[in-house]
Amino acid sequence: MKVVVTGATGFVGSRLVEKLQANGDRVLVLTRNPQKAQKVFPPAAFPQVEIASYSPTESGNWQSAIAGYDGVVHLAGHPIAEDRWTPEVKEKILKSRQLGTQKIVEAIAQANPKPQVLVNASAVGYYGTSETATFDETSSPGNDFLAEVCQTWEAKAQKVKDSGVRLAILRFGIVLGDGGALAKMLPPFKLFAGGPLGSGRQWFSWIHREDLVDLILEALKNPSMAGIFNGTAPNPVRVTQLCETLGEVLNRPSWLPVPSFALELLLGDGAKVVLEGQNVLPKATQATGFQYQYPTLKSALKEIV
Repeated sequence: MKVVVTGATGFVGSRLVEKLQANGDRVLVLTRNPQKAQKVFPPAAFPQVEIASYSPTESGNWQSAIAGYDGVVHLAGHPIAEDRWTPEVKEKILKSRQLGTQKIVEAIAQANPKPQVLVNASAVGYYGTSETATFDETSSPGNDFLAEVCQTWEAKAQKVKDSGVRLAILRFGIVLGDGGALAKMLPPFKLFAGGPLGSGRQWFSWIHREDLVDLILEALKNPSMAGIFNGTAPNPVRVTQLCETLGEVLNRPSWLPVPSFALELLLGDGAKVVLEGQNVLPKATQATGFQYQYPTLKSALKEIV
């Protein structure tokens, strides 16, 4: 296949490009920072990867580059859990997804020949947060900031169907791998100071990075995958169980709780992602017959740690 990838230098995108290259597929990386992308994908190691500069929220010549490619994977967006949610950061989080997706859909509409499929990222934040409800792909959206961002993001992606292009929207859970969210949680555990975050009763809907990348590849290649699919493992856990399992795998105690106010000081409103959570099941994903390599948290953490 010939595949266009945005957000390619990120935690999920970089592994996706590696797997596409290993499969013999050709990849066009659209990036705001070609120098960084050259370091992540050096030409000697990635002969099948082409790197092109683009302005994600602006129309431009880059849009014509999509013509002739088989599929587009759109992962780009301002990070959600790395900054305090000041009004400026919230605007970046929303605009990067709203305008970024709009410009990709515009490019696909103009392309001749057109890609056959758009695989667009979204997030389980779509459902809002709850300690008691269970959500699947048919559940209604929440009404907090992240839910509104996800609804706007997905609405922009839906317009690609007007061009006759298949759309698969993957709502990502918290992605576990060597880096990402887990990299921030490991140091306290290794110092014998890990433990539940906040109440510990909140749900943690997660997925191993390898499984998420395999799901993206399946969405690219499987013509029956159209619609909404949760990019989560089939066994979500409460945060206390996450911390106990992490402690067990590391052979470290997990009794020292991290109070909510400490996370709020660190992340501001971004702490909601960790402190509130949601119990999300991948019913539509499993109905496709997708096979998880790491369906349980313990199997995932053992492989990573």
